[in-house]
Amino acid sequence: MRKDSSAIHASSLTRQQTTISILIIGVMFFVIGFISWVNSILIPYFKIACELTNFESYFVTFAFYISYFVISVPSSYLLKKTGFKKGIMIGFWIMALGAFIFVPAALARTYGLFLTGLFSLGVGLAILQTAANPYVTILGPVERAAQRFSILGICNKGAGIVAPLIFAAVILRSTDSELFKQIPLMGEAERSVVLDELIRRVIVPYAIVGSILVLLGLVVLYSPLPEIDTEHENPEVAEANSGKKNIFQFPYLVLGAFAIFLHVGTQVISIDTIIGYATSMHIPLLEAKVFPSYTLFATICGYLIGIVAIPRYISQKAALQLCTLLGTILTLLIVFVKGQMILLGHTADISIWFVVLLGLANSLIWPGIWPLALNNLGRFTKLGASLMIMGLCGNAILPLFYGHLADIYTTRTAYWVLLPCYAYLVYYSFYGYKIKKWSIK
Repeated sequence: MRKDSSAIHASSLTRQQTTISILIIGVMFFVIGFISWVNSILIPYFKIACELTNFESYFVTFAFYISYFVISVPSSYLLKKTGFKKGIMIGFWIMALGAFIFVPAALARTYGLFLTGLFSLGVGLAILQTAANPYVTILGPVERAAQRFSILGICNKGAGIVAPLIFAAVILRSTDSELFKQIPLMGEAERSVVLDELIRRVIVPYAIVGSILVLLGLVVLYSPLPEIDTEHENPEVAEANSGKKNIFQFPYLVLGAFAIFLHVGTQVISIDTIIGYATSMHIPLLEAKVFPSYTLFATICGYLIGIVAIPRYISQKAALQLCTLLGTILTLLIVFVKGQMILLGHTADISIWFVVLLGLANSLIWPGIWPLALNNLGRFTKLGASLMIMGLCGNAILPLFYGHLADIYTTRTAYWVLLPCYAYLVYYSFYGYKIKKWSIK
């Protein structure tokens, strides 16, 4: 990090400073969740308004999350140069630019311009994530890191519950179900007018979001959030890392970054595909819009379990192992178990509720991987965190695999893409995190 006399070591923070830091980062996690999970409603919305295939519609997640791969390492150097607070402000302002790009994109009904706006939103979020996640890891005992992540995860997923519902309430109308049925039957000129009106409904909400993001950047800049010194190591860590030249000499970190890649991909598939899966069962979009919220609610339940149980009743490593095994089992149930059932007022195949329960399985995987992957990195912490954040491009890539398989086969069959992902996560949770040196036998 830049040389700053105000920077302090995490162990020197007072209880009040730690609490304030967690609260500010909680707001960041809420914003990250709100912006990220609204994609679950944007995907079917753009599919209709921009006349896209399943594969094309999932470029929403690709454009949004591929930015993490592009910008994560540069963002670590940005944070070193500017410090956390100015870096976070810049992240919020880049996000604001992305939100404002939605205005000309809607006026022109140009999908490529929307994707540019989504990429810009993702760039800003990558900067926030690179700052926030190592902060959470080092703000207290490492054995309680998953507990802290669970608390902040509630902020993230709580925003994810309300974001699609708020967005849908703003842009969708009670008559839209009938309208969506009529659009394919319209002539080209009439259809163009209707679709132009439909897509321009995003202008006001994204203009408001952009303005709020500009203000949030200023709020963080003038907040009491302390600068944390991650460059100076304690003697034990310094000795252990004395021969290390780069982050690729930490196998458990590299393997952990790939675990994050697969984990976030499985998580975004469980949330961003569930509306499409519901509509494939002939559930109207206005009814299907609530399913992402069910999945996120299941995730919050997992976080609450983590807050209560970790580390008092179960270690964060054991919680990670249980969640990865549960994800594997649920994937098999989605593919193989069939049958109509009525639950919460919805008549749907039982498999959709296994997709919902993936939210519970995914809940403690992220909190479990981070402390294992960043353990004893010392001066490599920021760069190691940026490698982990690069893993979030799994959100961009894996949904495309799902969308391609859904176009070729069925939306149910496409969930096979989850199985190898969970298999690797099981491997990392039981064995991969232990690997301290690369070796070929």
